[in-house]
Formats: sequence, C-alpha cells, structure tokens
Amino acid sequence: MTTSNLDLASAGAGAGTKASLDVSQFAHTPFYCEENAYLLCKKLCTNGVADIDGSDLYVVFISNEKKQVPLWHQKASYRADGVTLWDYHVICVQRKRGQSSALVWDLDSSLPFPCPLASYVSETIRPSFHLFSEFQRFFRAVHAPIFLRSFASDRRHMKDSAGNWIAQPPTYEPIVAEDGTVHNLNDYIEISAAGLVKDIGDELIKAVCSEKFGVLLGESQLEEFFSMIP
Repeated sequence: MTTSNLDLASAGAGAGTKASLDVSQFAHTPFYCEENAYLLCKKLCTNGVADIDGSDLYVVFISNEKKQVPLWHQKASYRADGVTLWDYHVICVQRKRGQSSALVWDLDSSLPFPCPLASYVSETIRPSFHLFSEFQRFFRAVHAPIFLRSFASDRRHMKDSAGNWIAQPPTYEPIVAEDGTVHNLNDYIEISAAGLVKDIGDELIKAVCSEKFGVLLGESQLEEFFSMIP
C-alpha cells in the first residue's frame, strides 16, 4: 500500500478523532494495511470483540483500475482534511447479529475506532464529493474466516526494481496461507468495474461466505450489502 499526492478541495465537516478503543492494542505497520487487517481480525476474535471464528467480520479491499483511491481522515495525510490517495486500502467491517449497523475498523483512520459504517462512508468515502471517474472507489468484501485461511503475502509488492524496501516490513514472518500459498495479494487488489455485482440479494450474501476472493461492490452498494447481512 503506497500513497500519492492529491489536490482536491475539501468537502464536509470533519469528524471527531477520539477513539472508542485503544488503537495501540492492535499491531500496525505503516503501508502494510492488508497484514494489519489480517492481524486485526485475529485479535478481535481472540479478545472476544468478534465471534471466535470471525464469522461476523469481513475484510474489505478498496481500490480501482488505476490504483488511485482518495480516502479522507487518514493518519498518513499531511493535509488538514486527512485526504490521502492510496493505491489500495484495506479495512475490517463487523456486522454482528442484533447490531443496528455495521462497524468499521480502520487502523489508518483518525475517526473513532471502531466507527459506524454510515459515518465512515460519509466522512472517509465521501460519496457526495464529485470525483473524476479514475478516482471512483470499488470494494472487495471477503468473509474473514475465508480470508484468514487463504490470504498470503511475501511482501514482494513493497520492493522496488532493485530489491530495496519501499517501506520497512513488519518484524514478524510473512503470512502464508493454510494451503501453502506464499503470495496472492494481487488477486485481492485487482479490482475493476467489470467484476461488480449487479444486484444485492440473498444469493450474494450466501456467495460472500463461500467465495475465496469475496464479491465486488460499488460505492452505492456498500452500505446496502452490510445492511442485508442477517
């Protein structure tokens, strides 16, 4: 995960930055959001915040064909509005039974931790902010139990052509999938409009719990999708 410069006018009021939980309790390596999300899911399962098998958690990759997705209230930003242009970003969304709304866990966000999905969409995605088409955001939602078994990264994407690190890697060993796969990050971050689902219904909700690489959603479908999960 890397950033680029972005010149956009700010829009909307800023949200409060007081966290609901102590973010420092969770492992975080800058620019390795996919691994941060992986460890976040595991931590939420072990500390009792989420179901022990992670069945109420979803890992969501945010990207597009151009690998340019603007998100607001990001700690990595040097701007007052916190806008950052990521090549991709990864968050965790929790939808517990009986919960009135889904919650977003984003270790790179200055919004409350966790943050209600509706607030996160309004403040971070900002669908009311008119962007050029190349900045449109798409979302790959993967059920956490599948992701925790299947995801793998040997961090090759964070090295330049000479083999030097673009950003210092985590100190722990690279994540290897249960089947021995050592790298499949590209399968998660390759996101395009061509793969977007057309309709959100019961069959799609069932599919996300069985598909290795989840389902692809557009900006207008994200909240609807999580509202339909029982």
